[in-house]
Amino acid sequence: DPDSLASVFSSPAQVLKRVISRYPARINPHYLSLIDRPRDAIYRQVFPDQEELSEANDQNPDDPIGEDVYSPVANLSHRYRDRVLFLVSDTCPVFCRFCTRKRKVGRSLSVTEETLEAGFRYIEDHRKIRDVLLSGGDPLMLPDERLARILDRVRRIPHVEVIRIGTRVPAALPQRITPKLVKILRDDHPAYIHTHFNHPREITPESREACRLMADAGLPMSNQTVLLKGINDDADTLEELFRGLLNNRVRPYYLFQVDLARGVDHFRTPLASGLDIMDELHRRTSPMALPTYVVDLPDAKGKVVLNRGSVLMRADGGIAIRMPTGEEVAYPEGDRPLNGVSDPRCLPTETVAGSRTRWSAPSTGREKGKGSI
Repeated sequence: DPDSLASVFSSPAQVLKRVISRYPARINPHYLSLIDRPRDAIYRQVFPDQEELSEANDQNPDDPIGEDVYSPVANLSHRYRDRVLFLVSDTCPVFCRFCTRKRKVGRSLSVTEETLEAGFRYIEDHRKIRDVLLSGGDPLMLPDERLARILDRVRRIPHVEVIRIGTRVPAALPQRITPKLVKILRDDHPAYIHTHFNHPREITPESREACRLMADAGLPMSNQTVLLKGINDDADTLEELFRGLLNNRVRPYYLFQVDLARGVDHFRTPLASGLDIMDELHRRTSPMALPTYVVDLPDAKGKVVLNRGSVLMRADGGIAIRMPTGEEVAYPEGDRPLNGVSDPRCLPTETVAGSRTRWSAPSTGREKGKGSI
């Protein structure tokens, strides 16, 4: 609660109350213990900040990547032809201040037996869905028995081949990874675990043990990191993080550009920073330790790999991102110019409209843009 947070870090309680009234906060004792001092890399990820309410932050959309637009039933998003995002939990071990779903988590995301059943039926009715990503909130925050029921129900759908679980638990509440929980996950092979470590200080003895339990059970683990301004936006920090993850049998998978969500703009780094960091990491370390740098584009256009060929400078000095379809999408950029990007002179001022592969969801008839990943 705001008063207890204020007492721990000598912060103004009234400021915290204003932020938390709009974007709830949660910091568990384990993650709190990782904070060395106010404003350090761990603190900034979870501690409410008045910048979340700034005018610049309010200019961004609530739903930056179009999850709600392509939600045929509550808590399920079907943006890609063969896979769905299924929100099965409405709480997390911590509430990350940069969360793309901060409009919902801790506030309006309501997961009930009715929403779960609607999601199961939708997946059953759409036979092209082969990959189900369970998220939330955090699925591993569910009671063991409820999680087991959800996994069993999805696994019994004949055309579902892969179940993935997106979770912050191994980094933020590793004590939750128990032998009983691991057995539930192991019994639903192939189940893939997407962890979420952002900083090497999150790799603790407890998180190492959590990863060991899952790896020894044969659960494939990959990690999705968010590139965060002032927290991990340098090659030294990310190299330490990615090598530490490999040492714990977790494969670096994605490095995400911060989504254009309301309340998170102060975490955004310029695309130039991410490109420079990836270039430096390529020079320093094995490809095994290198994730793919991606952005999830607005308007549900999907994920695009960011590199010197896909990030383009327009004639007016703005930035565009080239999708695999050839479409070039304007992208709001930070305060650093881009050096070494493709075609710096030949792009027109307006976004270039290319051809897009489209498909229709059978249940809604709505047109959906097929993303790249």
